[in-house]
Amino acid sequence: MLCLVSRTGRHLQRYDNLGRRQVVGCIPYRYKCSSDGTISNDLEVLVISSQKGQKMMFPKGGWELDESREEAALRESLEEAGVLGNVECELGKWDFISKSHGTFYEGYMFPLLVKEELDFWPEQNVRQRTWMNVKEARDVCQHWWMKEALDILVERLTSTSLLQQEEQNISICSLI
Repeated sequence: MLCLVSRTGRHLQRYDNLGRRQVVGCIPYRYKCSSDGTISNDLEVLVISSQKGQKMMFPKGGWELDESREEAALRESLEEAGVLGNVECELGKWDFISKSHGTFYEGYMFPLLVKEELDFWPEQNVRQRTWMNVKEARDVCQHWWMKEALDILVERLTSTSLLQQEEQNISICSLI
C-alpha cells in the first residue's frame, strides 16, 4: 500500500556542515514502447511542472534524517511524479543557489528506471507530468544542474548500450 500524502515540514530535513539544505532528485526514464509492444532504444524521461506550474524539472526535494539518499529519490518520484521503479547509481552532486530563495543547496541526482506509473499520487493536483525525449527535456528543464545530470545519464546509458553490443559481438564471433 502506498501513502497518498506528501511529507511536509523541515523538522527532519538534512543540512550539510555549511548549513546548505540537502536535496535529492531523480530522472525517471524508460525506453519507448512501439505499437507492437516491442521496446526500442529510444529513451524517454519524465519531467514535472513546478507546483505553481510555470517551470519544468525533474522530481526533487529534501533529503530527510530517517532515509538514505536513494530512499529520498524514490519518495520524491512517487510524491511529485507518481512513478515507482529502480533507483540506480548516483549521477553526481551539485551545489547551487535557489533563485527564488537566494539560499545555497547541495543536490544529489539519481536515475530511476520506471517500472510503474500510478494513476493517483500525492501531488497530482498541483503538478503535471510529461514524458519527453532527451532533447525536449533538456530544452524545457529550468535548472542547469539537472541538465548536467541528464547529460551524465545519457552518456552512461549510451556507453552501457555500446558495451553490451560489443559483448554480444564478441560472443557471436567466438561461436564462429
